[in-house]
Amino acid sequence: MADIHNNNSVVIIGAGFAGLAAGIYAQMNGYKSQIFEMHDVPGGLCTSWKRRGYTIDACIHWLVGSSPEAQMHDLWEEVGVVQGREFIYMDEYMHIETPDGRTLTFYTDIDRLEKHLLEFSPVDAEPIRDFIKGIRMCLSFDQPSKRVSWAKRMMKRSSLIFSFMRNGKVFQQWMKTTASDFAKRFKNPVLRRALEEMWLPEFSMFFMLFTFAYLHTKNAGYPLGGSMPMSKALEKRYLDLGGIINYNKRVDKILTDNDSATGIRLTDGKEYSSNIVISAADGYNTIFKMLDGRYTDEKIKEIYDKWHLFPPLIFIGMGVNRKFDEIPFSVSGFSFPLEKPVVIGDRMRERLSVHLYHHDPSMAPEGRTAMTLMFETDYDYWKKLYENRRAYEEKKDEIAKTIVDLLEQRFPGISSQVEMIDVATPLTFERYTGNWKGSFEGWLITPDNSNVVMKPMSQTLPGLRNFYMCGQWVEPGGGLPTGIMSARRLLKRICKEEGKKFRTATI
Repeated sequence: MADIHNNNSVVIIGAGFAGLAAGIYAQMNGYKSQIFEMHDVPGGLCTSWKRRGYTIDACIHWLVGSSPEAQMHDLWEEVGVVQGREFIYMDEYMHIETPDGRTLTFYTDIDRLEKHLLEFSPVDAEPIRDFIKGIRMCLSFDQPSKRVSWAKRMMKRSSLIFSFMRNGKVFQQWMKTTASDFAKRFKNPVLRRALEEMWLPEFSMFFMLFTFAYLHTKNAGYPLGGSMPMSKALEKRYLDLGGIINYNKRVDKILTDNDSATGIRLTDGKEYSSNIVISAADGYNTIFKMLDGRYTDEKIKEIYDKWHLFPPLIFIGMGVNRKFDEIPFSVSGFSFPLEKPVVIGDRMRERLSVHLYHHDPSMAPEGRTAMTLMFETDYDYWKKLYENRRAYEEKKDEIAKTIVDLLEQRFPGISSQVEMIDVATPLTFERYTGNWKGSFEGWLITPDNSNVVMKPMSQTLPGLRNFYMCGQWVEPGGGLPTGIMSARRLLKRICKEEGKKFRTATI
């Protein structure tokens, strides 16, 4: 057994955002940590890859905390993500094109959004105004940065408490309302469909409201360069603090002795001991494989049996010799109707949602554009198909050809302009990140588990000492900020347990 054992030794499983942040805060507080990562690059799901000069970005559309005035920005500074990063802010979240030639646009400015929605569907004035009122309610929940004066921070905190007292019941109502539930209030079929298309139907509306609030205040900008530069920045911050990352090292088992975590065993048989073990890896694999399901209870089993996952995806990256100047920049792209429904993968599709990256020149050679398309899919369908590798690859090729043919309906001539196309499936995500069932962000927040917003999930397992978890499997709702906050919360707890003052620093 390779021994790094001392009073401050920490082993961390996974070099995604949560794992790297756990390492950063561990190093800041005097621990000797090292990370073991199954892939050969940092970032986990915050990733991108190159194909024929194009960058396919599988993660970032916006980053909450991009504003220097926001509290989350302080945390990004601690972990080294925002320094030197340029953010841009777009006027559209996304737009929906209709069969009759109209366009429904979800603007990032609340006033403009309200005016447009009311003009688009006057008959839906009541739910539209409720939607806008809900977004405005969320504006008061954005806490200020420490660079803001103490007096202003106290005023903001008082305002937050007052707002919560005044809007607590409404707050809870939105938490318990799914996008599908809210969409049913609309008479206009385009608006009703749009709300389900732009937001997962089972997801709590509460998070849509906050997203638009952050966009309105310009606290959710797009970082030029996309995902991988941010992951590399986290990696650099960790290494500069003296941390060690072991790439291409997959953890097979978490070692225990007398119900205390003592280290890890890799798939190559090597073992590493440590006083503390932190898993920032996939939750299912951690609990039921690395620990063989020995430290669980009915509550944990129910979570993994019943909670909704962010759905697995067919994820398509394309490189096109075209500029798309006629399409406005947007946070999440646009959607257009197909001439007739078409089977893509395992189900019938009536529309294509396209995300253009023409707002980021680093994603493609000059004069060209990178784009991505995502489709919800079924993990078991792809798992079964993968048993026959030839059939699996043929299905991916079929999807690539179908997508190019369908894009011709919206962009005549595009077939001859496509220079690269890459199709990823849930098994692709599972292979590179270990994510259970290929889910791209872990747990959805739904009415059934919305209480986690007020009462976070446990970062320990019953009956196991010196072991902790952080990341999206103990922070429902997904997103990069939760990974950082989860790691920070965990190291603060560990320091408290050991009677140490929790310390942070910025570059």
